Formats: sequence, C-alpha cells, structure tokens
Amino acid sequence: MNDAGLVEQIAARLLVRGEWLATAESCTGGLIAKRCTDLAGSSAWFERGLVSYSNRAKQELLGVPSAVLDHFGAVSQETVLAMAGGLIAKAPVQHAVAVSGIAGPGGGSADKPVGLVWIAWASAGRAEARCFHFTGSREAVREQAAEAALAGLLARL
Repeated sequence: MNDAGLVEQIAARLLVRGEWLATAESCTGGLIAKRCTDLAGSSAWFERGLVSYSNRAKQELLGVPSAVLDHFGAVSQETVLAMAGGLIAKAPVQHAVAVSGIAGPGGGSADKPVGLVWIAWASAGRAEARCFHFTGSREAVREQAAEAALAGLLARL
C-alpha cells in the first residue's frame, strides 16, 4: 500500500474516534507530517508536526532528558520513546509518532550504521519502539522510514 492509502486509512480511523495525531521527526525532516497533510481535510485529525532535528530541539520542544541523549544518543529506542512521550504530554493529541535515525550518506558508525532508524508510536498510557535498518540513498532511507512510521501507526490504531 502506498503512503496515500495508509494516510487515508489512518484518517478514517482517527475521525471515527474523534482522535488526533502529532509527529516528532528528526531524520525524516517533516516527511511524515507532509504525507499526512497531503490529504485534504487533515486538519480534522492531524494536530501538529515537529521537526526536532537537533538534540537541543528534542530537549526544548519534547522534553527529552539530556541524560537520555548523553547516554543513549539521539538515534536510540530511549530517545524516540521520550520524543513520543513528550509529544503526548505537551500536545492535545491521543497519538504520536516519533522518528530518529541516520539517513546518510555519512554520519554512521559500526554501532549505528547509515540506514538505522528508530520509530516510536505512543498513545495515552502506551508506547513502543522498533528499530529498522533501511538501505539506499538518503532520500530512500527517509521515504522508507516515513512509510514504516505510517504503516506502524495504522497497525496500532
């Protein structure tokens, strides 16, 4: 299924429930929010999208503790869970998606190679994260991450 089909199904489920979505994005740079707002009428279920690219933005906008970033790094399960949890706490939404990864072509390491992306999904009282390893160009990694985030959200709704 393409991203537009995923978004249409997400929208339908959120609208029926009267619920709202927000996104916190790092490596995808707002691509998930763009996909959501490409759908006409998204203002009835999509509340906000934050691009928290720097560690400072993750701390200031989402309340990610500096200790989490210092100990685990920006690309980690702990960080995306804190990003998603912070968004749920700060925004008037029932669902949040958070993404952080290494899109490349540089910036990777043996422990955290290019293509490593963590995605978290949160709703009131529940949050989970999953690690992905995508391949291809910077654009391809970002596209795959956005699709995985949307597919994961739909599965959890």
